[in-house]
Amino acid sequence: MASEKVIIVRYCEIHLKGKNRGYFEQIFMNNLEKALAGIRHEIRRPSGRYVVENFDGTKTEEIVGRLRKVFGVHTVSVGTKVPADMDSVFAEILRIAPEKGTFKIETNRADKHFPLDSMQINAEIGGRLLAARPSLRVDVHAPDTVLHVDVRENGTALVFEGIVKGAGGMPVGTAGKGMLLLSGGIDSPVAGYMIAKRGMRLECLHFHSYPYTNMQAREKVEELARILAGYTGGLTLHIVSVTHIQEEIHKKCPAEMMITLLRRFMMRIAERLCRKTGAQCIVTGESLGQVASQTIEGMTSSNAVVGLLPVLRPLVGFDKTEIVERAREIGTFETSVLPYEDCCTVFLPKHPLIRPRLDKVEEAESALGVQELVEEALAAEETVQF
Repeated sequence: MASEKVIIVRYCEIHLKGKNRGYFEQIFMNNLEKALAGIRHEIRRPSGRYVVENFDGTKTEEIVGRLRKVFGVHTVSVGTKVPADMDSVFAEILRIAPEKGTFKIETNRADKHFPLDSMQINAEIGGRLLAARPSLRVDVHAPDTVLHVDVRENGTALVFEGIVKGAGGMPVGTAGKGMLLLSGGIDSPVAGYMIAKRGMRLECLHFHSYPYTNMQAREKVEELARILAGYTGGLTLHIVSVTHIQEEIHKKCPAEMMITLLRRFMMRIAERLCRKTGAQCIVTGESLGQVASQTIEGMTSSNAVVGLLPVLRPLVGFDKTEIVERAREIGTFETSVLPYEDCCTVFLPKHPLIRPRLDKVEEAESALGVQELVEEALAAEETVQF
């Protein structure tokens, strides 16, 4: 058997799933295939690994870039598949080893019938390498280079040097489906990323206030959805106008209640779309105490209009610095800070209500034709696929 370039994918928590492990592995496999759509490849599943083979070597960097965004991926390595004999393994180790410095050999022996155990393989390969490269030294604690040998059950061994960290988490599609309220800000894309990382499929809902907000604000949100879709394997963006709702609140309700009442309409519309699409929860980017509407009282007011669906707030305990750091890591920050206003800035009161009393909110809301406004907004819903 000739040597062959491969890409090795290791997963995170799936190994903990016991009798359900096969279900999680299959969804993970489907997500890997989806991530590599359009690139010639094959994926094999030796025990505890996924190995990408038969791909165009010029696409290696692109493949690694796509795979590391797939939730459930722990690490990715580019390596070589060789026959599982010491001469073949050493030949590949010699090819990738540095000329000087310190090194360490690390072996995983999945094939328990292989005549040498992991420590013996380390010693044998390390000894040969020292003899071939006198300028090298062994350092098992803090080596310059770690050279890996993974002896598989099918008579092959995987030899590699680098390890690239993946997105982690659980495969998308293993934890139900949620409806993310996606604004143009920093927080909601991060909230979507975090809940998708736990295996939840996402659909997104964006509210706009055209003509008070411009089309650039919408394009900004579409770009955020496109970035999120790179992690989730695709998603649907629902776009709903709340212009008339805001105008009615502005005309008929106390100014300080604008944000509180608007959030209640958003939740009603989100719940209706959840029923329509099969989403099982609403996901928001709220963080406790970050802005005036994100208090316990404000959240209670919003939750009160939702029936049995849970409202998930992945960022509720995060401060702004932590959220910004995560936004930079996932690539949404630069888009989120583009200076295009979203619907929440329209008719913004000077002194928004911080701790709304539910009875007072409901009293103010009674001046509105709530159901008619919700139906009108939903009738003009648009969808965009990513």
